Amino acid sequence: MMTRQEAVAACLEFPFAYEDHPFDDHNWTVMRHQGNKKIFAAIFQREGRMWINVKAEPLAGDFWRRTYPAVVPAYHMNKTHWISIILDGTMSDREILRLIQDSFTLTAPKQRRKTTENTPNGAKKED
Repeated sequence: MMTRQEAVAACLEFPFAYEDHPFDDHNWTVMRHQGNKKIFAAIFQREGRMWINVKAEPLAGDFWRRTYPAVVPAYHMNKTHWISIILDGTMSDREILRLIQDSFTLTAPKQRRKTTENTPNGAKKED
């Protein structure tokens, strides 16, 4: 995975994902969830290479940054919860897809839980 088109295509494989261009800067492509509109990947060119910002659990982000020079603190985002992947060919597509999948999961719409409450006669009622 080296191009914007390849990165966008990989992100669009996830259910209910869509491509957006919310900034005046056409360099930025963001991938969002349809359900909550949250960004799970930001794709952009910087320093002659394509980059992808993805959300990561802090400890996982630290692991990936220590393991791969192509993974750095996120450009223009919270550096505790986001990492940048430089698409320079040093990481396999499988590893990049894993990081995108993790970001997709972390930003996915929350599932509503059924709530129970007691009715006046003591029986449980489900919504």
